[in-house]
Amino acid sequence: MKTVRRRAIGALVLATAGATVLAACGGGSGSGSGAGDSAAGEGKKSTTVTLVSHDSFAASKQVLAEFTKETGYTVKVLRGGDAGAAVNQAILTKDHPRGDVFFGVDNTLLSRALDNGLFDPYTAKDLDQVASDVQLDATRHRVTPIDSGDVCVNYDRAYFTGHKLAPPQTFADLVKPAYKNLLVTENVSTSSPGLAFLLGSVATYGDGGWPAYWKQLKKNGVQVVDSWEQAYNESFSGSGAGKKAKGDRPLVVSYASSPPAEVVGVSPEPAQSPVGVSTGTCFRQIEFAGLLHGAKNTAGGKALIDFMIGKTFQQDMPLEMYVDPVREGAAEPEVFTKYGAKIDHPTTLAPDTIAAKRDDWVKAWTSIVL
Repeated sequence: MKTVRRRAIGALVLATAGATVLAACGGGSGSGSGAGDSAAGEGKKSTTVTLVSHDSFAASKQVLAEFTKETGYTVKVLRGGDAGAAVNQAILTKDHPRGDVFFGVDNTLLSRALDNGLFDPYTAKDLDQVASDVQLDATRHRVTPIDSGDVCVNYDRAYFTGHKLAPPQTFADLVKPAYKNLLVTENVSTSSPGLAFLLGSVATYGDGGWPAYWKQLKKNGVQVVDSWEQAYNESFSGSGAGKKAKGDRPLVVSYASSPPAEVVGVSPEPAQSPVGVSTGTCFRQIEFAGLLHGAKNTAGGKALIDFMIGKTFQQDMPLEMYVDPVREGAAEPEVFTKYGAKIDHPTTLAPDTIAAKRDDWVKAWTSIVL
């Protein structure tokens, strides 16, 4: 199964990241914003633009080759662990950035990146084609929205059918005795979906009510693991990897896009995915890219951000990173829309609220649950 979104926001540690060149260097001079850029101190045009990201960044070779053809730049990716670890690493190295563009900071951690001055402002080409509700830095343009996705509880259809039990659909359902010892979630201090699930509960029960809710979840046997990979691929009985690992939890905090990931490549296609989505438990994540302050190849970085909100890249994302495009009119593959859950009313919290309260919520959650 392809990576279905993951992302941890681990402790402030520097992960060793390998560099991967994803597209062959194209010939000819760069066009548009790519032309004439110079490598620092060398007086030569840099033919490489370096993207710093989390481990789950993915794009098809054909699409990145198209970027090279259009601009003359080769994309090199430096992966820095899960999303939060990558953000923290970028903060620690901000005086000597490791690349030109950072991709992967989401709305749960956006204030941390902005407050640390990671990005230079840049108004991307065709930004007017991006939905206004995801432009959370619209007045300053330090980051550009690239994708969105919904963190939701997923369920193992076979388990609930076999036990003649209706799957839970809301946060309130999860604390009912019928679902005791069935849910696995991620540590909110080490996992982005884990943090998003906590924020969803805050949005649902309020700043004064969520602690009592989590006490009920703990009493109802919620299991906590460090990462999405552990939760979905090892503990969750509904995923292909979880079955191989003999996972015994039929409920997991994952994404609304998990179901199509379990179907892609399966022949013949089943009538429905083996994984379902509890649509009343979802929290909306928005993921951004930004031009790193002090980047050596700023022109190449701008060209890459422009490309990432262009139709070619946006239409490639759903089956590469299992996320929704933010560009209006970008088409999604049929398998993605057929099997993925459409969440019309996800919970959300204002970025300013997250920024002001996040650390206190994480500390309180840790005290209650761990």
